Amino acid sequence: MTTSSVTKTGSAAVLALLASAQFLMTLDTSVMNVSIASVAADLHTTTVGIQTAITLYTLVMASLMLTGGKIGAKVGRRRAFSIGLVVYAAGSLTTALAPNLGVLIVGWSILEGIGAALILPSIVALVASNFGRERRSAAYGMIAAAGAVAVTVGPILGGAVTTYGSWRYVFVGEVVIAAGILLMTRTIADPPIVTSGRFDLRGALLSAVGLCGVVLGVLKSSTWGFVRPKPSAPSLLGLSPVVFLIAAGVGLLILFARHERALAARKGDPLVPPGLARIPQVSSGLLGFMCQFFVQAGLFFVVPVYLSIVCGLSAFETGLRLIPLSVSLLLTATLIPRLLPRASPRRIVQFGFGCTFVGTVIFVLGLDPKSGPEIVGLPMFVIGLGIGALASQLGAVTVSGAPDEQAGEVGGLQNTMTNLGASLGTALCGAVLFSALASQLLLGVNGSSALSAEVKQQAAVQISQGVAIVSDADLQRALSQTTLSSSEQAAILSVNETARANAVRDSMIALAVVELGAVLLMRRFPRRPVGAST
Repeated sequence: MTTSSVTKTGSAAVLALLASAQFLMTLDTSVMNVSIASVAADLHTTTVGIQTAITLYTLVMASLMLTGGKIGAKVGRRRAFSIGLVVYAAGSLTTALAPNLGVLIVGWSILEGIGAALILPSIVALVASNFGRERRSAAYGMIAAAGAVAVTVGPILGGAVTTYGSWRYVFVGEVVIAAGILLMTRTIADPPIVTSGRFDLRGALLSAVGLCGVVLGVLKSSTWGFVRPKPSAPSLLGLSPVVFLIAAGVGLLILFARHERALAARKGDPLVPPGLARIPQVSSGLLGFMCQFFVQAGLFFVVPVYLSIVCGLSAFETGLRLIPLSVSLLLTATLIPRLLPRASPRRIVQFGFGCTFVGTVIFVLGLDPKSGPEIVGLPMFVIGLGIGALASQLGAVTVSGAPDEQAGEVGGLQNTMTNLGASLGTALCGAVLFSALASQLLLGVNGSSALSAEVKQQAAVQISQGVAIVSDADLQRALSQTTLSSSEQAAILSVNETARANAVRDSMIALAVVELGAVLLMRRFPRRPVGAST
């Protein structure tokens, strides 16, 4: 079956399978964040250990995306997709049965990460081979919507399953879903293998280690400090290890790019064709993906912090408050390609980032120390409209900028940029949140007339050593163990309440700046709809 014939036969069943796989891959990044304490207790380890496993999963997945895309080109997209499902299911089963942290890391971080690196680029390529260009906006919109919905469903599902059963059932469910998708893969049309030559092992190693250094550096910047090391954090030559990780990663990626150009000049088969990322349609699409996931990850970091810590909601209740985003996201992701098939992708993408900006501003304007969870409803709905609009265009436009036989390599680049954007978004929002919290606490304590000079001095020392955003209940319990008077405790509670609101506001303002910048950056995005005749 040729690619040209395949592109006319994509069915709703095929799209449902690919969307289910995307949902499964994304769900794994959010479903267990609310159950870290339960997992740690069950495995007799610490929350730091579980967070390390989550970080390693991100690292393995992000560093192998380019390699996974190329493997699909070598062995076939559907075969790589199927192999990835098998590896992913094996990792999920290993995780479900894990007796300790080491086995959990093997299953969750390593096997599932490798599986995801094979599956995600294959999804991008299989959509391109199963759906014609005129149908790709709708198809990629559904794929992206499935991933975004998984982010909001994850906390609800993880919290409910952990509360009423065991966190292990989540991974058992992943095995069942992966097996179901695997049984149906024969319905997916597979394009012919068009690449030849030896696998670019050197390129794979350079890209994997380089990406690992950059992503790890970004992920650890919130705990180690970006340039200057935080108190109790490791240091090297007086600088944070983050500086050296990112510098080494960038250096290796530069070597990777040079190697790829040299290999292509020798008529070899590079991991990523050197000119691929320089195609204007592809490069602008990759930039759009990076900005979208920067914003998306930042929002899903800050808003749950506000709902769970500031407002005191449970993980389940927090997830429910995010449902308006899922609803509006699905609406725009599915309806825009259907109702506006000839609309300019540039206008729709700018509209999408504009909606996320407006939604963020609405949230900021409604935020004060006394506001509650009800203020997130309208902003989440508006932001969902924006993310859905982005989902309806970015995937189709980016992949359609390159030949269909290179869709897997584009998928590898696309998922690399989404991982990098998500890591940067989480890191930036975390850095702004905690630095703003520290400065606001210091200002509030020093400006309080209810606190003695001795208490102010002690507070300043503790704040300089690092702060955490805590709920009123947790802070009240901690204060009750001190010798502070009731008026001093009340003053500290008030200062903390105001500082938290201001810190959340500042981090959301930082996101709004990025969103507004993205609107301007998308001026290079293509005007012509995917599938339009030239």
